[in-house]
Amino acid sequence: MLKLSRRTTTAAALTVLALAGTAAATAPASAATVKATATYNGACGTGYKVIDSTPVGNVGKVFLTWNESTGKNCAVTIRNAPGAKTYMGVELNIITDHESTPVSDTGQYTSYAGPVYVNGRGYCTEWYGVIGTATGGDSGHCG
Repeated sequence: MLKLSRRTTTAAALTVLALAGTAAATAPASAATVKATATYNGACGTGYKVIDSTPVGNVGKVFLTWNESTGKNCAVTIRNAPGAKTYMGVELNIITDHESTPVSDTGQYTSYAGPVYVNGRGYCTEWYGVIGTATGGDSGHCG
């Protein structure tokens, strides 16, 4: 009876491995992880350099830029690829005395939301983006 149990266990394990291999081999290419591939488009204007970016789900990115000569931060949310109008938004905050002062742009856009600007010299910033139901953001860059 012990031999039968081992054979049954071995056969079951091989069946599971074979089925798992078949499932992996036939998985659709769309099952692969999609990454946010958007690139900064210069929407903030001359003199702004990208200092950070954060994925907005897997459909785009929100970019934080800085202009040293003006002391302003700018943020823009950009889709991986332009398409039909969809809800998009960008928000940029400076933190003063533990309070947030948000500036935002939202609407139905085909490729990007923003730009929005704040005077960031001497303050910490928070930036957020939304594309459809996907969101992303971060905080930091104090100074």
